[in-house]
Amino acid sequence: MAQSQKVERRPRVDALLNRERILEVALEELPRSADVPLSVIARKAGVGQGTFYRHFPTREALVMEVYRYEMLQVAKYAEELLGSRPPDQALREWMARLADYAMNKAGLADALREVSSLGSCAAKETYAPVVAAAQALLDANERAGTIRPGITTDDFFLAIAGIWQINFNSEWKPRMGWLMDFVMDGLRVGAPSNPLSK
Repeated sequence: MAQSQKVERRPRVDALLNRERILEVALEELPRSADVPLSVIARKAGVGQGTFYRHFPTREALVMEVYRYEMLQVAKYAEELLGSRPPDQALREWMARLADYAMNKAGLADALREVSSLGSCAAKETYAPVVAAAQALLDANERAGTIRPGITTDDFFLAIAGIWQINFNSEWKPRMGWLMDFVMDGLRVGAPSNPLSK
């Protein structure tokens, strides 16, 4: 008697390509307009409505997947910086990347607010890689003695919360640069390598 085995089927290549195309278009369209019709995304991705909804049955599912992808890119950037820069420079450049994200993805932020009826669990899980990246940067700086000991990720994100308060008009870059430098100066107070702290 032949044994019945459950074979886990891999997604077909064309199904994976369709999903990738949908995400590529969504990454372009959602930041521009939070309420872009899903039919427009499907059409630009070159897939039918049925294919689209097989991958993303709701707007919420699509927005959260786009957000997850964006957060992973921001987190990976921290790894790249830590591999190529001194820790304090890596932290400062990573903050600039977060600011750039806030400025360029305003539409995506609007879309996320619209789907917040999902509750915060999905968003928190998606945001976890960014928190882990911030922790890695803070740990590297603490080991190097470039920031004061004991800074938590909660402290850090509270300190940079002003990023999301800035009005992104023509004057936003100087103000953002000032804010980032201000935060870095605050993190350095009490650092072992800071001569002013001794």
